[in-house]
Amino acid sequence: MTKNTSEKDGLTLLVDSITKGILDKKGEEVVSLDLGKKNSTVCDYFIICHGNSRTHATSIAESIEEEVKKDCGVNPARREGYVNGEWLLLDYLDVVVHVFQEPVRRHFQLEELWADVPAEKLTEVE
Repeated sequence: MTKNTSEKDGLTLLVDSITKGILDKKGEEVVSLDLGKKNSTVCDYFIICHGNSRTHATSIAESIEEEVKKDCGVNPARREGYVNGEWLLLDYLDVVVHVFQEPVRRHFQLEELWADVPAEKLTEVE
């Protein structure tokens, strides 16, 4: 099933807003995994990054929420992990964002779990 142009534009805007929110708070090793090319996945993209502390990871997630709300007018359908700040998850349905503390990211290695999908390092918003 292919997406029409307006859906692609909306998805691109969402990914760009998420990326901007991450980079504004100096999130590290930002990676986008294109799950849309796999059959039977629950979303089109995973965006993964990490911070260096609980405070840093939480501020990255909050920045993402603010940026997406401002640019796209939506809140995440689900948000998890704010209590302990080790692995925060923001579910925007088509895009799921994972914000880790670095040791937790290294432990779970989501990029390795999805090594068979296209990955792109995100360093700036176009």
